[in-house]
Amino acid sequence: MEKGAITGVLPERDCVRRVVVANKSLETTPVRDVMIRGVVTVDLDRTFLDCLRLMHRHRIRHLPVVAKEKPVAVISIRDLLGEAVKHHEKIIDELERERLNAFTSMA
Repeated sequence: MEKGAITGVLPERDCVRRVVVANKSLETTPVRDVMIRGVVTVDLDRTFLDCLRLMHRHRIRHLPVVAKEKPVAVISIRDLLGEAVKHHEKIIDELERERLNAFTSMA
């Protein structure tokens, strides 16, 4: 980070690819030499769908959330998928209750 802003990230897979596979030393290779610069971030006011689209478009699994260019959180594709599953479970439960109510009111 520089002045509170994200300057780079080093995901696990990139660490393996850029350090271990490249036969560099984990003990002596500085993060700045292997980190990804130009980090894709999302502002706090963006939507769930915006996050999914960004992650899909950039083929990333973690997305830093920023407020005024300062990091406040990191969300993962697993976080988003978990929320999507909860949302769909809720909709399914509501539809099943409606169907049951419609069926019992006809009887």
